[in-house]
Amino acid sequence: MNLSYWEEKTWLSDIDFAIIGSGIVGLSCALSLRKKFQGAKIVVFEKGILPSGASTKNAGFACFGSMSEILDDLQTHTEEELIQLVSNRVEGLQLLRENLGDAQIDYQQNGGYELFAAQDQELFENCMTKLTYVNDLLKAVFSDQNEVFSVKKDPFLFKNINNQVLFNHLEGQLDTGKMMNSLIKKCILNDIFIMNSCEITSFSSENDQVHFQLNAAISAKAKQLFIATNGFAKQFLDTGIQPARAQVLITKPIKDLKIKGTFHLDRGYYYFRNIQDRILFGGGRHLDFKSEETTELGLTNLVQEKLEEILRTTILPNIAFEIDTRWSGIMGVGDYKKPILKEVRPNVYCGVRLGGMGVAIGSTLGKQLADFV
Repeated sequence: MNLSYWEEKTWLSDIDFAIIGSGIVGLSCALSLRKKFQGAKIVVFEKGILPSGASTKNAGFACFGSMSEILDDLQTHTEEELIQLVSNRVEGLQLLRENLGDAQIDYQQNGGYELFAAQDQELFENCMTKLTYVNDLLKAVFSDQNEVFSVKKDPFLFKNINNQVLFNHLEGQLDTGKMMNSLIKKCILNDIFIMNSCEITSFSSENDQVHFQLNAAISAKAKQLFIATNGFAKQFLDTGIQPARAQVLITKPIKDLKIKGTFHLDRGYYYFRNIQDRILFGGGRHLDFKSEETTELGLTNLVQEKLEEILRTTILPNIAFEIDTRWSGIMGVGDYKKPILKEVRPNVYCGVRLGGMGVAIGSTLGKQLADFV
């Protein structure tokens, strides 16, 4: 494919900073670079017509965390590391809200609930036993809060679960589409190029430049390259990251829907929320971990049928509903929750492995990625 003189000159010549991926991390990195380098040419390359991983496909949870998740993290992290993980989420959410504004992303702090099925009684009892311990631990992050988690009676009368739930009154939710649209608009206003359907397929560092191929056909170069593709980063990095597909569905509007907030079930492998008068429901990758370790956007009968079953029997019992649409997104996960933030080659840097917490930590990770320069 041959580019015209105008195409080459306008978009692909004299690039200072090239960024792979137009999700939360990539666009946050671009905006942070613009603050530091007013006259730099910044180009974001996105292989999809929209961000292809999870940034426009996630459930819109603030991703603070549930009690069972925190206890699970304490199995592989020290108390200090856990406190840092939570601090990073709080800091990232605050930065996102400051950068875009709560109204622009429809941020609402309706609280988060962890539900426990009958077969999870042991997990519930363990969480109850550790409740005071975790609340005391989190005072290092929330010094102005007496407690983050509390026990309350299920206010929504779900079925087939314990009638007591764990409530996180600091958890919030937002509109993923509005969030990404606001980020894109801000990039455009700051003279940042975003090139969609334009995939960087390979790159090499040569003589203080990074040479790369676009769609395996067009050659270009930049002074520095930033990898912000998260779930798709494995193709570029020989490191501890694995793609993880998350499948989601959303109902058509339900009259007089009372459910409000974010919800976790079965150690967080299932999650749902209200969005206006609909229920958005996702998860189930633990039903077949191997099949969901993929970068292919798609759906499986196994997961989708289980999601519908739980909607019928637990979340919306005796309530008629119809499924409006279904989709999937690709996360980047690993054995360790801390993101991978490092220089991988001369003038090439990565900020990946957000572990399903992209909404919470994407803004700060993008800023940290830009700070390599």
